[in-house]
Parts: sequence; structure tokens; C-alpha cells
Amino acid sequence: MKTKTIRRLSSPSLNFLNHPSTSSIRLRPTAINMSKFLSLWSTLIFIHCFLISDAIIVRNLITDQNSLLQLKHQIGDPHNILANNWTTTSFVCNWIGVSCATKHKRVRALDLSNMDLIGTISPHLGNLSFVVSLNLSHNNFHGYLPREFIQLSRLKLIDLSFNFLSGEIPSWFGRLDKVLYLSLRNNNLTSTIPHSLVNMSHLEILDLTYNLVQGHIPSEISNLLNLRILRMAKNNLKGHIPSNIGDCSNLQILSLAYNQLSGNIPRSIGNLTKLKEIYIDTNGLEGEIPWEIGNLISLEILDASFMHLNGLIPASIFNISSLKYIAFQNNSLSGNLPDDLCHHLSNLEALYLYLNKFFGQIPSSIDECKSLQFLALNDNQFNGSIPKSIGNLTRLQELYLHGNNLEGKIPWEIGNLFSLEMLFASHMHLNGLIPHAIFNISSLKIIGLQNNSLSGTLPDMSSVSNLEMLILWSNNLGGKIPDSISNVSKLTNLVLEENSFFGPIPNTLGNLRFLERLALSSNHLTTKTSTHE
Repeated sequence: MKTKTIRRLSSPSLNFLNHPSTSSIRLRPTAINMSKFLSLWSTLIFIHCFLISDAIIVRNLITDQNSLLQLKHQIGDPHNILANNWTTTSFVCNWIGVSCATKHKRVRALDLSNMDLIGTISPHLGNLSFVVSLNLSHNNFHGYLPREFIQLSRLKLIDLSFNFLSGEIPSWFGRLDKVLYLSLRNNNLTSTIPHSLVNMSHLEILDLTYNLVQGHIPSEISNLLNLRILRMAKNNLKGHIPSNIGDCSNLQILSLAYNQLSGNIPRSIGNLTKLKEIYIDTNGLEGEIPWEIGNLISLEILDASFMHLNGLIPASIFNISSLKYIAFQNNSLSGNLPDDLCHHLSNLEALYLYLNKFFGQIPSSIDECKSLQFLALNDNQFNGSIPKSIGNLTRLQELYLHGNNLEGKIPWEIGNLFSLEMLFASHMHLNGLIPHAIFNISSLKIIGLQNNSLSGTLPDMSSVSNLEMLILWSNNLGGKIPDSISNVSKLTNLVLEENSFFGPIPNTLGNLRFLERLALSSNHLTTKTSTHE
């Protein structure tokens, strides 16, 4: 490095260098001088880079802002949410529904859900290159999904549900491989499920419910090993449930209901040991229920109703203590219910087995299902009597026993069901009295005991103030219709025909202002003029 002569220095602190004795001294830069020089140089470079970076951030944020303004200008905003807030006079990161990253000040999340926005989704949203979360759900967007979304490579959440979007599910979704959550439910999307979706290897939640999607469920869906929730209900899907569905080992919710799926329930479903909810109802599935379902030790909801299943319910299912909801109604299932049906089902809240071919007696241990709120065993071939233990199910709200071969008396213990709202035990061979305690259950809304051989009289009815329907036709009931029936002010249907009631028709029936149907024929009733009805 060259040296130089110091001739003039402006700093007052260095005036001593102007002394004659030092005017001709040549100085070399010291280590300290070089350190200060490098420090100053680094500071200048940092400031320069910072200014350039800041300018880039501002320019990119303006790009984000302009993209959002393009969206604003092409959609309807009936509540003026965006019109009054998305303006150039305010900072874009403070706009409603917009969140920016702390580090690079780019739009990171856009949440415009539940704003009743109308129009098509702007392709300019594809310029929000740093966006991670995009939620446009519960609006009125229509039209196709813009291909420009393919540029949103950082996306982890896409929620476009509850709109009116149409067209195919785009195959380019498969290139958004960071997405964890994809919901397109409740739209008008058509065509088939693109195979490219299986490239979204991080996907945890996929919801296509309530669209017009056709075709088969791709077997490659088993490659989505992180999938926790798969919802495809209420579409037009056909074919079989993929036999390798059991490879989705993290699956917790499987919903394929209301499609046109056929074939058997795959046995591999028993490998999904984390599964909590299965909805495969209202399809064309047939055959037997695989015993492997009994391996699903975390299962809480099992709905395989309204199909063509036959054979027995595997006993292993009744050992799943976590079950809260079992629905096998409207199939062709048969056999006896096991005596220890409820031994492991203390958490069971709903048991729907109606419209099958079950026979034998209702297990007397039914009261071990102590959490039961809904019990529907109607339209089967059960015989014997109604077990008295049913009266211990004090949480029961709805009881459906009608259309079986049950006989004998209605147990008075049913009067203990103080939460009961629906009681159906019609079209059977019941006899004896209707327990008066039933008419003390104030929560009852419907009593349906028609077409039996019940006898006796109706008790005071002042306590059933919430009763809406009393259907007792075709029995052997007699006596007078109690005047207290006028206290049942919510009554809409009073059907007492084909019995042996006698005496005058109570004038108080005129006080039932919600009454829609009154059927009293084929009795021995009279009016005030003593004419037979």
C-alpha cells in the first residue's frame, strides 16, 4: 500500500499534527486505522443493502396490494366490508382479512370467509407469492378456479368451501405439495378426482363433500400417509372403496356416505386403528360386515346404514368401549343381539338397528348402555316382552320398538324415563294398561301405541304439557276422554279411533288451538245432543 504525506487535517483534535516538527512526517496506516476503515465500509454496504431490500419489500408489498385491489374491484361486496376498509390510504397489512409476515412484510394469510362476497375468484391472487393460508369459504364465488393459483407454492391451507364454484377439480392442485388442508366442500365441482392429488404428500385434511364429483376413488390415495380426515360424502362416486385404504394409517375420520359405491367393505379398514369416525352409509355396499372392524379400538361413530349388508353384526364390534354411535339401520342384517350387548358399551349414546331382520329377545342387559339417548330397534322380528331394565336408561330421549313381535305388558318402569321425548311401541301384541306413569313424563312429545291390544282408561293428562301427538288408534281402550286433555296445549294430532271410548266428546277440545288432526271415529262417543259419532 502506498504512503502519503499528511498536510492538512480539519479535525481540531488532531491540530498537533500541524506543528512544524511533524509537517514532513510520512505515516503508514495502522491496524487500528484499517479496522475503522473496514468497519465504516461494512456499515455503508449494510445500509446500501438494507435500502435496496427495503425498496424490494415495498415494491413486492405494492404488488400484493394491487392484487388484492384487483379482487376487490371485480367482486360484489354487499356489506361494503372491503369497500370501506381496503383503500390505498391505509396500510395493506392492516386491511380486514389480511395478515402479513413479520419478517418480510408480505401478505401471509387472506381470510375473507363469511362476507357474502359475490363474483369470480381473481387470477391476480396468484401474485400473492408468500401467502400460506387462503380462506374464501362461505361466500358466493362462482366460476372456475384460476390456474394462477399454481404459483402459490407456499400454501398450506386452502379453504374454498360453501361457494358455487364449478368445473373440474384442477389437476394442478397436485403441484401445491406443501398443502396440509384442502376443503372444496359444498360447491358444484364436477368430473373425477384427479390422480395428481396424491402428490400432495403432506395433506392431512381433504374435504370434497357435497359436490358433483364422479368416477372412482383413486387407489393411489393410499399414498397420502399423513391423511387424518378424508371426506367425500354426497357426490356421485362409483366403484369400490380402495382395498388398500388401510394404508392410510393416520386416518381418524372417513366419510364416504351418500355416493354410489358398490362391493364389500374392505377388510383392510380394520388396519386404521386411529379411526374415530366412519360414515359409509347410503351406498350400494353389500356382503357381511368384516370382523376386522372390531380392531378399531378408538372408534366412536360407526354408520353403515341404508345399504345391502347381510349376515351378523360381528360380536367384536360390541367390545369397542369408545363407541358412542352405532347405525346399521335399513340393511338385511339378522341374528340375535348378544346377551352382553352393552357390557362394554357404557359410552354408547345411539343404537340404530331398525329395518333389519334381527330376531330373538331384546337383551335384558340393555341398561348397561347407561349413556343411551336414542334406541331404535323397530321393524325387526324381535319377540318376547319389553325388558323392564329399559326403565334404567334415564338419559333416553327416543325409544322406537314398533313393528316387532313383542307382547305382554308395557313395563311401568318406562315411567322412569324422565328425559323421554318420543315413545313408539305400535303395531305389536302389547296388552294390559298403559302405565299411568308414562303420562307424568313432562318431556314427552309423541306417544305412539297404536294397533295393539291395550285396555283401560286414559289417566289425567295435565303433566304432559309438551305432548304434540297422541296416537292410540286400534286398541281396546275405554272410558271417557279426560277433560284434562285440554291442558295439552301443544297437541297437533289426537288419534283415538277404533277403541271403546264412550261418553260426551269434551268441549275442552276446542281449546287445542294447534290441533291439526282429530280422529275419534269407531268409538261410542256422544255429543251434547246425544247423537252417536
